Amino acid sequence: MAKKICVIGGGRWGQNHIRTLFQTGNLGGIVEANAERLNELLNQFPVSGFANLNDALAKGFDGYTIAAPAPLHYEIAKELLEKGQNVLVEKPMTLSAESSKELVEIAEKNGVQLMVGHVLLFHPAIRKIKELIDSGKIGELYYLYSTRLNLGTVRTEENVFWSFAPHDISILDYFVGQPAISIESKGSKFLQKNVYDYTMTQLTYPGNIHAHIFVSWLHPFKEQRLVVVGSKGMISFEDSSAEKEILFYDKQIKFESEIPFKIDNPTEVIHYEKKQPLAEELKYFVENVDGKIEIADGRSGYEVVKVLEKAQELIDIAEESFQKV
Repeated sequence: MAKKICVIGGGRWGQNHIRTLFQTGNLGGIVEANAERLNELLNQFPVSGFANLNDALAKGFDGYTIAAPAPLHYEIAKELLEKGQNVLVEKPMTLSAESSKELVEIAEKNGVQLMVGHVLLFHPAIRKIKELIDSGKIGELYYLYSTRLNLGTVRTEENVFWSFAPHDISILDYFVGQPAISIESKGSKFLQKNVYDYTMTQLTYPGNIHAHIFVSWLHPFKEQRLVVVGSKGMISFEDSSAEKEILFYDKQIKFESEIPFKIDNPTEVIHYEKKQPLAEELKYFVENVDGKIEIADGRSGYEVVKVLEKAQELIDIAEESFQKV
């Protein structure tokens, strides 16, 4: 019998959850406080509808996805986990490292699954790049970087780092296989007094692996690029391009008699099977709801929020120092 999942939140991203789960036969219910919106969704997706979470809990589902606004993630997830429910909560997991850690502990205590919606970890290209790194194709991992740039959508409550960077932090942690051990971050505010429009964050990982994340919603063109550099080769992937190709650059620097020289062979296009990341993410949640979540689990989501929180602190300190000059 197919697992039945209830989606909490019928907004733009919640509707994507609803549609995808409905297509796979795994949508069991929808929780949406706005009655008009709920009726609209139920007309498209004929399942059980609920105006509040308690009514949905009484129905009994195999799991829940939380696609409500970020400030509500903690209280909804906590209630579900305390009642022994399996949960996938959208990113960011919560708005503080302390509350994220609490959710992880509740899930472990109650023996239920907690997953975080870092959807790009289920992008087939990201999974393929991870496979290439782990196989040793690029040799020893040196450094990585990610850019996520565009003109808009500008937020008025959360800054660009909290809005864009959770994806990139989760990907870099996934590629390296562990969280960063030190962070440096700076940002700038141009459009609004209290909201950063541009940030640059540098991360150091164990083993002298370095990374940086550049995000901005005040940029002349769209760019979502990943670059991974190793001792035997390099990889790039631009998700904003039409081709969405993974490119392997057979390039490296070697030394002969202490003199560096460059090896520069032809670039290789790496094949991967193109699938929808959200569909893959929700499929993974459904398949592992009674087992063990290993990709994008609660602890990895907590590590992402720790970086977000620390980077925010560093950005604010740098801003205060600048204003005092």
